[in-house]
Amino acid sequence: MPVFRIFMVIALALTLSGCASKFKTYNGPEVTQVLVKKGERRMYLLHGSEVLKSYRIDLGFEPQGHKAVEGDGKTPEGLYFINRRNANSRFHLSLGISYPNPQDRALAAELGKSAGGDIFIHGGPPKGSGYKRFTDWTWGCIAVSDAQIEDIYAMVKNGTPILIRP
Repeated sequence: MPVFRIFMVIALALTLSGCASKFKTYNGPEVTQVLVKKGERRMYLLHGSEVLKSYRIDLGFEPQGHKAVEGDGKTPEGLYFINRRNANSRFHLSLGISYPNPQDRALAAELGKSAGGDIFIHGGPPKGSGYKRFTDWTWGCIAVSDAQIEDIYAMVKNGTPILIRP
């Protein structure tokens, strides 16, 4: 009988661990702005001027300068907004950034190119994808760990401004 109980406890523990969700809840102060300092490789979640959380980040593979065209590997700079959520992202979870804005489109058009899009804050690369996590590995997105994006996804709402600085 003791072997059966041990087996049942292990089975129950494994079952419950499989129920862990990537969707967390957050009941703290509202995140009123996301601030990214590319040169520091840091992202800050702010409530007014108070830093609620700070994260080390990875950027696009050509991190210096403002994103001008699709495929340049740069992370945009300027004021944008969180404008969408992807619970089924290849990169665990993701929050969309409202790039490109009208100025970004005009700059790319002057160059005869597309501004691109699909800039996100997201988790790490999926296993088996061929992506390797190292400093500045994205195509222009802002990457954090999977555990961190779970917190950020819960804390940051659509419409939140995101200021991305050099």
